[in-house]
Amino acid sequence: MNEVLLKNADACYRSAEKKAADYFQSLAVQLTNKTYVTTITQDIRAWKQNHIRHPFLSLFSRGKGKPDFKGYHNYIQWLDYTGKLDNYLDRSISYIFMRDLGKDLNSPKTQNRIQDVVDELKTQLLDSAAGKSEMFSMAGLYRMAQKDGVELTMIWLVDKLKTVSSNIPNGMDAEEAKRKLIKIIAGVIMNQIEEMGDEISPEERTRKLDEAIRLGYSYGLTYPFIDDLLDSDVLSDEEKKQYTDLIRTVLTTGSVPELAAWTGRNKELIQFIHSELRDAFSTIKHHLQQETNEKFFEQSYVFFQSQEVDRIKNLSNANYTNEELYIPVILKAASSRLIVRTVLSAPEDEEFDNRAFFYGIYNQLADDFADMFEDLEAGAVTPYTYYMKYHDKCQDLINPFELYWTVISNLMHNVYQSDAKTCEVILDRAINGLKRFKKRLGKERYNEVMELFASGDPKFDRLIQQMVRKSDDVDFFDKLLRDHIVSNLKEEQKDREEFLDTIGIARKQINDVLHIPKINAISSINEAANYSLTGDGKRLRPIMTWFMGVNEYGLDESAIVPLLKSLEYMHTASLIFDDLPSQDNAPIRRGRSTLHRLYNSATAELTGLYLTQKAVEEQASLAQFESKTVLQLVRYSAGKTAEMCQGQLMDLDSKGKQLTVEELNTMCFYKTGIAFEAALVMPAILAGRQESEMNALKRFAYHAGIAFQIKDDLLDVEGDRTLLGKPIGKDLENNNSTFVSLLGINGAKKAMWEHYCHAMDILQEIQPHTNFLKHLLDYTVNREH
Repeated sequence: MNEVLLKNADACYRSAEKKAADYFQSLAVQLTNKTYVTTITQDIRAWKQNHIRHPFLSLFSRGKGKPDFKGYHNYIQWLDYTGKLDNYLDRSISYIFMRDLGKDLNSPKTQNRIQDVVDELKTQLLDSAAGKSEMFSMAGLYRMAQKDGVELTMIWLVDKLKTVSSNIPNGMDAEEAKRKLIKIIAGVIMNQIEEMGDEISPEERTRKLDEAIRLGYSYGLTYPFIDDLLDSDVLSDEEKKQYTDLIRTVLTTGSVPELAAWTGRNKELIQFIHSELRDAFSTIKHHLQQETNEKFFEQSYVFFQSQEVDRIKNLSNANYTNEELYIPVILKAASSRLIVRTVLSAPEDEEFDNRAFFYGIYNQLADDFADMFEDLEAGAVTPYTYYMKYHDKCQDLINPFELYWTVISNLMHNVYQSDAKTCEVILDRAINGLKRFKKRLGKERYNEVMELFASGDPKFDRLIQQMVRKSDDVDFFDKLLRDHIVSNLKEEQKDREEFLDTIGIARKQINDVLHIPKINAISSINEAANYSLTGDGKRLRPIMTWFMGVNEYGLDESAIVPLLKSLEYMHTASLIFDDLPSQDNAPIRRGRSTLHRLYNSATAELTGLYLTQKAVEEQASLAQFESKTVLQLVRYSAGKTAEMCQGQLMDLDSKGKQLTVEELNTMCFYKTGIAFEAALVMPAILAGRQESEMNALKRFAYHAGIAFQIKDDLLDVEGDRTLLGKPIGKDLENNNSTFVSLLGINGAKKAMWEHYCHAMDILQEIQPHTNFLKHLLDYTVNREH
């Protein structure tokens, strides 16, 4: 046990508490004297000249008002068209530099850096809006990671986010947890970039960015798995006590104890969280330098303790003082920002520390204002919920909305010394927050809230509301991006669920039609074929054809049943041949004995041949399509079948040989990609699509098929035998050339994501009406079997 940390923890908190109390007292005096009214009124009178257009002039303004856009792409294009994009990005980036990086906007160096970021971001956003690239897609983020050589770190992070999301229990919001975690990681990365400077070598930049991503994840993990978890009702009161005792031990001793016997229903969840947080803590502790080690533990303890002080408050208690309500808010808001620099072991900066300390409560009061009704419903004590409940009973209770404006006045004039740019940005943000709140609540309810939180100075209140009604150009990119990410995460979750449901439905329907009836007394070949067909297959290829044919091209579902059957017959035949002793000699397929093990090799060979002919028979029975179209499809199918045989022969010839990546790509395309191509192109043939579209589908299938094969190679090394339904390690045992044997695990992952990105780029050309192909790609690289 670290006695120094244990001894200093409470003393450190008391010291921070004293500093927060002094700050609060200073704010309280300003509020009592109403000094904020005079200063903010003067500020707004100057500020509004740039934000309220004269009605006459607005008639001739370009664009004639702001349309109600859906999606950030169109909005960015509109801002650029109206000439507002530069100012929009400037105030957005300036705010981030002030809030997240603790910068003084009055510094020429900071202004130059902001301009550089604005210029780069503008280019990326306009390219994204024009469809050249999707900046915030997985492909876009991977491409950005590639530029700095941290693509493996990005792959690691994607896997981590997926694991965290899948372990968020019911009663917590998995998508919000992911969004918050991403935001914190981004904040740590931004701090690291600003600390690095321009002179850093590419190698050192890569190392530091890798470090920042891992540290950001490690720090950010505390939000879903400590703050959000303890704020939720997932854990019982007894479990919460056990958990908080465990965290307190870590922060006061500097080490993570083993998880003792857990009393409660959430033992499995806590075991997972304990393991993840222990690794995260180890990552942070390993990177801490001696001069920041103590400060990290001090700030972490202040943050944790202030959260705990707030968390145990009960909204039914009518006796909390103003100090009890606000001092923990000041502490947790300031310490959460100060921790970031200690995590990165950034050099001490007293000016940054002071700005972060005084600034934090502004953001916290703004967030609590926006969430007041959700907090009230949850029974959480915040300055707003407590005032809503007790303002008419406790006469000395401070109005948090008044304190909010007091903080703004104090920041602008006492902390940032009346800097014009700072005043502009802070007022932009404050008015924008009210406008967003009003839009979300609706005019009537918003007016009720404003009446409740009125300052007592009607003239000031009217001025604020006038700005809310009439002001323009006060919105921020981070809010637009937040809304975009939240919407995307929810939409992707919904689409993903629908995608999986659709696959399940289609799979069942396809399974129902695959059985081959006995046509004569000689039934062995039918029995062998049906045995192979009834294995637990994914049916991915006929599902692709079904979805594209029905949902994308509008083909009649019953009309393409023969095509669906033919695809699965061909695929199953290829698996039978692959498994033979003369080829891969596999004992298990789809969770059962392979056909040659159950019967014999000769029967398996004949069954494979039988299924290929049944596939042709089914294709020839596509009676609802023109004969010329069916003939084109059969010709295409026969050619692809021949190429698949060529691919399998290449695979057999490669055993014991060192292939090049290009040779491996070619072989895998013939083995896997061609089947993907056929599943997409064949319904396009039946639908009479243009040759250019089919060529794009072929290129998509090339990259998607290779990505699929690389994932198979990775699963053969890292997969779960139970989930896979077959043994792992067969490629190594059979001396097969694979992407893993050629490139190693990390190299194979990079290659898989490279093909994923290429396939996503091609989707921009195809622009399908559905998201099926996108989700198919996501499934390809994220599947576990």
